[in-house]
Amino acid sequence: MEILDPALQAYLDNHCDPEPEALQKINRETYLKVLKPHMLSGHYQGRVLSMLSKMIQPKLILEIGTFTGYSAICLAEGLAEGGILHTIEVNREFEEMLNSHFKSTNVDKKVKLHFGAAEAVIADLELTNIDLVFIDADKRNNFKYFELIIDKVRPGGLIIIDNVLWKGKVFGAENDADTENIRKLNELITVNTQVEKFILPVRDGLLIIRKK
Repeated sequence: MEILDPALQAYLDNHCDPEPEALQKINRETYLKVLKPHMLSGHYQGRVLSMLSKMIQPKLILEIGTFTGYSAICLAEGLAEGGILHTIEVNREFEEMLNSHFKSTNVDKKVKLHFGAAEAVIADLELTNIDLVFIDADKRNNFKYFELIIDKVRPGGLIIIDNVLWKGKVFGAENDADTENIRKLNELITVNTQVEKFILPVRDGLLIIRKK
């Protein structure tokens, strides 16, 4: 999924904080036991998410798309005292693994895990004044999720959307449905006057959005 030259990515990996040992174990377990392990955020992107979270010290985080919990754990590193991260996963088969991962990284008291379709769970949670949202779920619904949460995010809050460079296809000649969907998302966010935004070329592309 990386769009950067592997030698450059290796240099970046070697010049950021090391991957915590507990996250190394989650990384390995994901690649050993789970289908499509490349969906895991991984070392460098994980450190980016952790840093962004620490910079704003959120009290309330919403994550859409938990997978094996790697990104949730990274985001939880920046939570303010007493802060909570709500994370939504559609696949209940991950429940035992996720609970184990959250406990092994000492974030189990800070993370509330929800299973189900994201749209329904978000409606049930009735969250307000969210400090940080990370969207990394089914890509066709990215803009729907943005629309669902934008009014729930506080002014100055962050929304991060993953995979917006789509393996480099968005700036190429490809015109398949998935690529066009990601292009449309990027264009709709670009012209949205409620937010400031830029794409960070980390891994498969992170769209960093700040609500005005």
